[in-house]
Amino acid sequence: MTGTGTARPLDPERGTLDKAAGENFPVAPFFLPRAWRADLMAVYGFARLVDDIGDGDLAPGGADARLLGVSPQEAEDRLVLLDAFEADLRRVFDATPRHPLLRRLQPTVRRCSLTPGPFLGLIAANRQDQLVSRYETYDDLLAYCELSANPVGRLVLAVTGTSTPERIRRSDMICTALQIVEHLQDVAEDLRRDRVYLPATDMKRFQVQEADLATESAGASVRALIAYEARRALDLLNEGAPLVGSVHGRLKLLLAGFVAGGRAAVRAIAAADYDVLPGPPKPGKVQLLREVGVTLRGEG
Repeated sequence: MTGTGTARPLDPERGTLDKAAGENFPVAPFFLPRAWRADLMAVYGFARLVDDIGDGDLAPGGADARLLGVSPQEAEDRLVLLDAFEADLRRVFDATPRHPLLRRLQPTVRRCSLTPGPFLGLIAANRQDQLVSRYETYDDLLAYCELSANPVGRLVLAVTGTSTPERIRRSDMICTALQIVEHLQDVAEDLRRDRVYLPATDMKRFQVQEADLATESAGASVRALIAYEARRALDLLNEGAPLVGSVHGRLKLLLAGFVAGGRAAVRAIAAADYDVLPGPPKPGKVQLLREVGVTLRGEG
């Protein structure tokens, strides 16, 4: 799982939360009720920090490790940090956590009656990133997304008090699709981290070798593979999109933004002729707003 590469100041809490501005999706936009914004930012702080631990993107100086009680000798061991972070997460539910981002999360957990499951899933995904760097099949990738992406949508529904089994099912489709789209945008960056999120069976089908992903521009076989995976992601987005119509008011606009962001990203990838290797294709604001309108009207 890759994150935005913005600089962080010495304050680990503020530095993590400030990364929200660089995300591909709206984290806690202004039009939401203040209580929702505070709770969503608390959830975001957890998710961003666990990804930073898993990707080795913590601020220099070791402040986060010290807050988690990890010695300087072990501060570079991501699995040790993830274990310490999980222990501190458990304190959110029955004691006082050490890390300020988890102390910020505690009132949200209590107010919204959140359970440990989704948070543990995000930690498990980052732990898996330390042990698994390639995925054999598309089903294997979907199982990873069940940990790395779907908990986020489930937490949004829980924070807004709108969870139902059908909404969770649709949310999972959207979140998995968004994760796959992000992987497609970040093929080159992920490879530099020695991670490949393109299923090996699909790479073999399109006659793509890992060396083909390390070039400055994608060849025809890589473009065909990216196009295939992008269509899959778009199908998932479209299948999950009825979630938007199942809610009302400002939450509907937020969820439309998620779906529209994914659709616009797929269109940006297509506009780049599926050549994602020079850098992540990003949609413009006009395209994004157009997609929001289409999604709100249920025309997608």
